[in-house]
Amino acid sequence: MDKMTIGDVPDMFDCVAQIFAEKKDELCQMDAAMGDGDLGLTMSKGYGALPGFLRDLQGEGDIGKMLFKGAMKMQNTVPSTMGTLMSSGVMQAGKSLKGKVELEPADMATFVTSFAEGIKKRGKCELGDRTILDSVDAGAEAAREAVADNADATFTDVMAAAVDGAKRGVEATKDMVPKFGKAAVHAAKAKGVADQGAVAGLYLLEGLGSYFAGRE
Repeated sequence: MDKMTIGDVPDMFDCVAQIFAEKKDELCQMDAAMGDGDLGLTMSKGYGALPGFLRDLQGEGDIGKMLFKGAMKMQNTVPSTMGTLMSSGVMQAGKSLKGKVELEPADMATFVTSFAEGIKKRGKCELGDRTILDSVDAGAEAAREAVADNADATFTDVMAAAVDGAKRGVEATKDMVPKFGKAAVHAAKAKGVADQGAVAGLYLLEGLGSYFAGRE
């Protein structure tokens, strides 16, 4: 596929919802060791609701507005810290894509980059703080490079690069010291273990990327 329409976007997030439904227990178990143990529930509930919100907003006729307003509804569904970060990421992406009625492959690099910016702004976190930002930002950088290096990059190319970048970001968190939340209290246990938020960020990008599999 060369372009995505406004009707394709909710379908793409169906794929995100599916991966978080599959990974719910795994993320909860990871989170239980370092946090509240509800990460998988937050991700599956929030992204499980988002596609429906987006479908209700297709009448906006604007992909950016649809994403922004859908994310606001998502935030009310999962008003936790991580839920707020996820919603903020989608909102920021919506701002960057305002006015778009179709998306091209390069726009997915913009989506991931803006998503990372939204997390950073709302969470007041930096790279190296051992958070979801470490995987999503690495994915965003790789996605931008894929677009810059190949003018003919497809959606699959861009998202495959993003996933590869995020995997490197997840691996890097094993050597980082947590600075936020309950994970900071359990910092000694973090050594050599991937950050659960960063893993969730990887799954988000894998979910987005899975939509394009078989469609190009």
